Amino acid sequence: MCSAPPHELVDWLWDFDAHPLSDAERADPTHQQIGRVGFSGLPLYKTTAFLDAHPFGTVPAAFSGDGSTGIFESNSILRAVGRLGAAQLPLYGEDVYSASRIDSFLDASLVFCRDTQPYLLALRAGLPTPATHATAAAACTTYLAGMERALAPAREFLVGTRLSLADICYACELTMLWSERTQRALLATHALTPALPLNLAETYPRAARHFARLREHPAFAPDLAPYLAKLEARATAGDPPAGTG
Repeated sequence: MCSAPPHELVDWLWDFDAHPLSDAERADPTHQQIGRVGFSGLPLYKTTAFLDAHPFGTVPAAFSGDGSTGIFESNSILRAVGRLGAAQLPLYGEDVYSASRIDSFLDASLVFCRDTQPYLLALRAGLPTPATHATAAAACTTYLAGMERALAPAREFLVGTRLSLADICYACELTMLWSERTQRALLATHALTPALPLNLAETYPRAARHFARLREHPAFAPDLAPYLAKLEARATAGDPPAGTG
């Protein structure tokens, strides 16, 4: 799988063997594409083979071991990982019904991401708008309310009695939204508050507890714990004045 932080994507050649651009590759007109959503007007660099495997030209991007088959969309990549490792750990359910219920959560998460990503991109650019914020806030309400019901009355996991792809996806979605907490001062200048409620534990206690459990899970903690701690330290350092956020 190839991926990179968003601000670095313009300096990479997207391919089976993705890597930072050389001067010669940057000058090759056959590699250059003009970005649209999220990178509007910016040149992006993708090989013909990459575009053959990934017709939408997006990242993250995964390939089969020989590079002949491209897998696109993060949840499809997640499903592929679950299938490949099923013998070691059944993350994709134990029968067709549990697998389909996991699919339901993955699809709901994809809709959630579709509605929150434009807001997060606008926030990254320093230009949040009331429209993108309202869509993201409504998506948070729908998504978290569903998770709250799914975890009732006291379920430890979204599907069955063990960790699944549904839980992994949920942890990743909330982690992406957590970054907005570092932008509270910027939001306040636009008379906006975080789309993901700051009082999450009070408003959606089961969903909040589940996220807290997942971020401390041994499989998540090495990556999520330091990243979230960094975000929370930045959020505390950048808290807006009382009454503005």
